[in-house]
Amino acid sequence: MKIDKNIIKELNDYLNEFNLTEIEYTDKDTKIKISKSTSSISTQSMIDPNRTPEGKAAANTLSKAMSLGTAVTSPIIGTAYLAAEPGAKKFSEVGKKIKKGETVMIVEAMKTMNRVPSTVDGVITEICVEDGQPVEYGQTIIIVE
Repeated sequence: MKIDKNIIKELNDYLNEFNLTEIEYTDKDTKIKISKSTSSISTQSMIDPNRTPEGKAAANTLSKAMSLGTAVTSPIIGTAYLAAEPGAKKFSEVGKKIKKGETVMIVEAMKTMNRVPSTVDGVITEICVEDGQPVEYGQTIIIVE
């Protein structure tokens, strides 16, 4: 799959023009979501995106847009957990083979633990959230190839 970089640039221009924090574009099998947490990102964070939260968020968004594979998204708003309990074996690890329907993560909402199943068979190529991180409805939590 080849992603047109002009679409990403145009979406980014819309973010700035209309002072948005998030924009999503869907066309057939392609879904691109661009978001930003602040109106500007320092040059230093572009060089080393892990130095600041803003840089890390921008790098993760671009990484998700350019990743190959199928995105497994959060079905609800809540807190993502990689294991059933602290210290337990993680449901998802990069390189792990999974089957459709297998639990890849738990999203806790209103003190209820909701298991998130994989939507496809494949190998996990990227985990897009950290343990205990808040997630939004539709946010990509893992990429499966």
